[in-house]
Amino acid sequence: MEKNCLYYGDNLAVLREHIKDESVDLIYLDPPFNSRQDYNLLFAEKDGTCSCAQIIAFEDTWEWNMERLF
Repeated sequence: MEKNCLYYGDNLAVLREHIKDESVDLIYLDPPFNSRQDYNLLFAEKDGTCSCAQIIAFEDTWEWNMERLF
């Protein structure tokens, strides 16, 4: 395995093809960036059925403007 190398593609395929099993200590997955969607946390009732209750987990909308510069 080459040191300080960046792989592009599906992480499962890259791990299987390029990385030795004993060398992986941590895998960090990041959600899609700037998908322009709100991601919600959905709740379920005690019996397991869907609930109308939800909260916004995070908003994935990024904008470049002067406020972000300072």
